[in-house]
Amino acid sequence: MNVAALLRGVELATRPIHPETRTALELRWAQLPEHVKTPGQLLGRAAVGCEGTHGVFPKCNLTCSPCYHSADANKVRIDGVHTLKGVTEQMEYLRSVRGPRAHAQLIGGEVSLLPAEDHAAALQAMRANGREPMSMTHGDFDYQYLLDVVLDQEGKPRFDRVSFAAHFDSLMRGRRGAVRPHNEAELNPFRAKFADMFTTLKREHGVRSYIAHNMTVTPSNLDQVTEVAQAVLKMPYDMLSFQPAAYIGDDRRWSGGFDAVSIDAVWSRIEAGAGHPIPWQGTQFGDLRCNRTAITVNAGIRRAALLDPDDPRDLAARDRALAHFGGMIFGGTPTWNVGAKILRALLAHPGDVPHLLAFALRLMRRAGGLRAVAAAAFKRRLSFKTFVVHNFMDAADVAPAWALMEQGVASDDPKIKETQERLGACMYTMSHPETGELVAACVQHSVLDVGENIGLRKMLPLRPLTHPPEKGDPASASPASADAASADAATGPACTSNGKG
Repeated sequence: MNVAALLRGVELATRPIHPETRTALELRWAQLPEHVKTPGQLLGRAAVGCEGTHGVFPKCNLTCSPCYHSADANKVRIDGVHTLKGVTEQMEYLRSVRGPRAHAQLIGGEVSLLPAEDHAAALQAMRANGREPMSMTHGDFDYQYLLDVVLDQEGKPRFDRVSFAAHFDSLMRGRRGAVRPHNEAELNPFRAKFADMFTTLKREHGVRSYIAHNMTVTPSNLDQVTEVAQAVLKMPYDMLSFQPAAYIGDDRRWSGGFDAVSIDAVWSRIEAGAGHPIPWQGTQFGDLRCNRTAITVNAGIRRAALLDPDDPRDLAARDRALAHFGGMIFGGTPTWNVGAKILRALLAHPGDVPHLLAFALRLMRRAGGLRAVAAAAFKRRLSFKTFVVHNFMDAADVAPAWALMEQGVASDDPKIKETQERLGACMYTMSHPETGELVAACVQHSVLDVGENIGLRKMLPLRPLTHPPEKGDPASASPASADAASADAATGPACTSNGKG
């Protein structure tokens, strides 16, 4: 490599916004419906949105009501070769059309049904394509499985950081020790145990983590959201995500009243659990009818909103940050590289410095003052909590809306028009390399999963093993295959740990 090529490489590596990222962001912004192109919109300005896998391991060993997968999902054999092939192809396509960096969920089905080596290989394939992977799980696995995923055969970490999202709610059946929970409080020990595994992982092996807590909300547990939020905030989760139930997936798992649970109803109960307002109006991901997100800073026992939407100075700082720093890649980037990117951005926009410094001072005051923040940082108690509500749409609305969108037709029906608007602004995308399509998660679960899982059931059928599998037999990839037939009858259809983004 000559000097000129080296300098070009350094310049590109330290450029605040990667050229491919900028192109992907501009395209995403152009594709958004006009009604969501607001000053606080993060899609197309700070991120392209979240991504997820599909059809790579649809089987689960718990039952959920509702379940967002089709009835055939739990009749598909776990097969590591199939998983790795599907994950790699989907991530390669996402990398080619959505730029060099994004957050992506390794989602099924239940991820811990994958043999640990296959799970790790899937995460590595995602990272190889610039994705920051998050494994979506019901959390009912042991610490040894986590170690087997994170550590290689020599006991050395494969990853310096891992991300997991665990789904806990009283609508789930079959969890060890809580087969049929009567209320959300019964699950708190399981929530704590799951989080504690990652604290132990950091202490014993130096592997950092980001963990999220997910919960489906129906009329039966809506009034328990406050208690759940209050309990989980005392645990080392980084994100609390709640999803009002929708009529998607296996209709055998539906019950009445899902429409009665609104974003506002859930958010007010989260705030009650937190013990303070959590303002969300300063930013948005996609359509506000779908997503609500806010971040708080925690300095010891004091929590403060990262952004105060009622303070015009905070909004001005937000606008500058999105205009000049939006799309800057921090994850998976060496500290020196991040520092160089920030420095170049500030040198290019020196007028941002006083606004950003003033914002930082206001934030510290909200969090208890410089001394409190410094003390919390020294004691390693300074942290951020992300609060999310994802409001999915019913399949009965998504199917006709998507059919018209495929034809390039905008509906005149108010409900279908609303659904089309929301699909056009979706922040959670799944890829179909074979057709060159990117689809919203609601489309995947409402329209495409049915046919996909029927095909997978034929390609990867469940079958009881009456003899040890021969070498190379795909069934040998699944430790659950031997009792697959009986397990299918006992557990019913698969559940997604989280249908989000």
